[in-house]
Amino acid sequence: MYGSNTGHTRRGRRAAARAGAVGVLLLLAVSGCSSSDEAPKKESAPASRQPAQQQPKARSPFWVNPDGTAAKEAARLRRSGKEGDAELLQKIASQPVAEWVGIDDPEGQTRGFTEAAVKADRDALLVLYNIPHRDCGQYSQGGASDGDAYRAWLDRAVRGIGDRPATVILEPDALPHMEDGCTPQEHHEERFALLKEAVGKLKALPRTKVYLDAGNPSWVTPVDRMAEPLRRAGIERADGFALNVSNFQTTEDSKDYGHRLSRLVGGKHFVIDTSRNGNGPLSGGDHEKAWCNPSGRALGEPPTTRTGDRQVDAYLWVKRPGESDGACKGGPDAGQWWETYALELARNSR
Repeated sequence: MYGSNTGHTRRGRRAAARAGAVGVLLLLAVSGCSSSDEAPKKESAPASRQPAQQQPKARSPFWVNPDGTAAKEAARLRRSGKEGDAELLQKIASQPVAEWVGIDDPEGQTRGFTEAAVKADRDALLVLYNIPHRDCGQYSQGGASDGDAYRAWLDRAVRGIGDRPATVILEPDALPHMEDGCTPQEHHEERFALLKEAVGKLKALPRTKVYLDAGNPSWVTPVDRMAEPLRRAGIERADGFALNVSNFQTTEDSKDYGHRLSRLVGGKHFVIDTSRNGNGPLSGGDHEKAWCNPSGRALGEPPTTRTGDRQVDAYLWVKRPGESDGACKGGPDAGQWWETYALELARNSR
């Protein structure tokens, strides 16, 4: 893809999401009441698995999944005596990261994640990423077969969320890919309609916040080019827009872009993906090298709602650190766990 790679193939994300949701449902079945400082966990979890402690709610109200990939991999490394590497992965495992809702059983997934979050007195952070003609046939290609299939999938995801609190990042890249010409013109009208419907259905839920993806500061420029796509996709009803999903642009550059875009869309608030922007973007080289598993990157600021900026609702880890952007630089398929890259991100972070 061009400006930002979400790093989730249809095949890789389907398996990961199904496994994650099943794990969550099992956790709900076997765990008793938990305090607000600890997420539900399997009673039979191995001793080498560190319990997932939730971050202080006032700083970060989002749920830390005790059964996430980073937590599992850290436990595996600990069992094999690699304590140093395990501690590095714990930097990822200890933070709330978004759950990407897969193709299979969206209702079960969203219900499992939101119920587990409520049990820990936290909010679920979800990504809905199934728009038809997704990613222009590139690394993260796939999505629903057509508009009706998407509507049916969305309705199931909405039912699963129900009245539980959730923050939803809606369809990364869907709008920027229309504006940059990657998505063919014949798909534009349907996509705008689907996104607007999705915003409406999600905002009809009592405790759901919705942020439409708006790319990143290096992608669609000048910034005014993103205003009309957001308006056509229903930004007036959404809580705001999301920036830097799966990319590496600095928080300051994202804030500057976001403030300018906000003024064009009625003062809407925004969130920033800080999962891998600790060292900013890779400079020089060709475009793909800058977004597909670039070397030397670092974890960014941990997720928080204390941004010090009234327009910025949160810094979030939307991209799951340690998952590949695509089959480049020796990495696995998009969305697959890549331990080498995860360790580098953690090692380079402050």
